[in-house]
Amino acid sequence: MTCGFLVLDKPAGLSSHGCVSRVRRAYGLKRVGHGGTLDPAVTGVLPIALGPATRLLPYLSGDKAYRGRIQLGLSTDSDDLEGIPLQQRPWPELDAADLEQTLERFRGAIDQRPPAVSAVHVNGQRAYKLARQGEQLHLPARPVTIHRLELLAWDPVLGQLELRVGCSAGTYIRSLARDLGELLGCGGCLASLRRTEALGFDLHQSVPLEALDQATPPPLVSPLQALAHLPQHQLGSDDLPGWRCGRSQPCGQALALDTAVVVVGPDGNLAGMARMQSEGQLQPRLVLDAAG
Repeated sequence: MTCGFLVLDKPAGLSSHGCVSRVRRAYGLKRVGHGGTLDPAVTGVLPIALGPATRLLPYLSGDKAYRGRIQLGLSTDSDDLEGIPLQQRPWPELDAADLEQTLERFRGAIDQRPPAVSAVHVNGQRAYKLARQGEQLHLPARPVTIHRLELLAWDPVLGQLELRVGCSAGTYIRSLARDLGELLGCGGCLASLRRTEALGFDLHQSVPLEALDQATPPPLVSPLQALAHLPQHQLGSDDLPGWRCGRSQPCGQALALDTAVVVVGPDGNLAGMARMQSEGQLQPRLVLDAAG
């Protein structure tokens, strides 16, 4: 059974859905899904789950990391250079210390308003579809966390700064560019972006899209490697029949209630996922080789 993760280094100009279609053809599978949509213009880490691994995506780390450039002085309807220009203003005279002081406002837990052109649901529809139909959207702000925000370079002539960002799921770097520009009084938008980490995977594990054209597609990252950040429980031979029938299992580990636990079969392969339901008891949530 094909079950694992492929980490693509997504090129610019291709949608995340288009990458999934390429993977389906390369591996001859229908059951393929991606973790964390990337805009077509954005490059970098796109984790793709194959086979039963699609059901493991919710158990992976949601944090992400990016490296991007922000253009000050320009506001667009999509908060990036792909959008329609709305306003152009001169940027103020700034040095690195000024920018550091301003960036401090965005570090840690903040409320962030998603871009109007985004995949956020509005009354059952994607915001970008409504925006393209001409609707004026002002999406409500949502809590996100920016763990790391590092100024890498500042070009006062071009009005461009380069940042390294580590953030929680749901954070938009386009919104960060827009809000930074608004705080500086000149407007801003995202000029370019590359995702360097997502769902616990990074660029070192990624393969280029061209690798899918080889006679033998790239090997997959095993589910156990992808879930290594979670506690494990190994079943004994006598436990396996009950596990396959969905029965709770005794667990000697001292874990908090509702902790996600990786369950490994007697053969050392992934058997599924469970949650601590009470002291000393695991409740199956995902059984890969269920009986019946």
